[in-house]
Amino acid sequence: MEFSGQTVVVTGAASGIGLATARSFAAEGAHVIVADIARDKGEEAAARLRADGGKADFVPLDVASDDSIAAFAQTAFAIGDVAVLANVAGYGKGQPFVENTMDFWGRVVDINLMGPIKLTRALLDPMISRRSGKIVNVASDAGRNGSSGETVYSGAKGGLIAFSKGLAREMARYAINVNCICPGPTETPMLMALPEAHLDAFRRAIPFHRFARPDEIADAILFLASDRASYITGQTLSVSGGLTMF
Repeated sequence: MEFSGQTVVVTGAASGIGLATARSFAAEGAHVIVADIARDKGEEAAARLRADGGKADFVPLDVASDDSIAAFAQTAFAIGDVAVLANVAGYGKGQPFVENTMDFWGRVVDINLMGPIKLTRALLDPMISRRSGKIVNVASDAGRNGSSGETVYSGAKGGLIAFSKGLAREMARYAINVNCICPGPTETPMLMALPEAHLDAFRRAIPFHRFARPDEIADAILFLASDRASYITGQTLSVSGGLTMF
């Protein structure tokens, strides 16, 4: 199988896009490290992958905590050489910018931008030593276009896109690929918490007139993490049903 024998880290893997990604990697033979702050759901997700015949371990991770990231990296290295890092974990909610609190800004930036940056740094050195590795960051089309009611989220995801491009330039000398996925509206708990009027407006704006399934985003992540994308780096791929076209 495509990822047989490889250790893959997927953050936010207890639900939504992260869970779909973890499931897809496991089905392709990877040993998946299910990383999430939600311990019960994370344990359940890893157990489900194992029950389906895959290899998986749950390791708790709060991407907004430096101590948690350091402890996670130690445990991940003990499990195996991390070949792929998929930074999927994210956080946001719809709210006008003028109603945001500073604490909310901090949480959005910590989880969507600084968390992936810090975790990437924590796992990077062995990839450099081996001169191999794939990093796929999940941003959002909000980071490319901006999104009303998600202003700071848009800024954080835009920063993640730029970080991915800069890191790709630095890591190319070590044969490490770094790319970015920008999902459009996807059937996740975060999206479905929006008011129905917002959901209807999104559906009307999408040429396919439906939201993405989490597994459709996972397919794009797996492609960029695979050898089929060995000559692709520094790229941003929108998976949005045509909502955005670049």
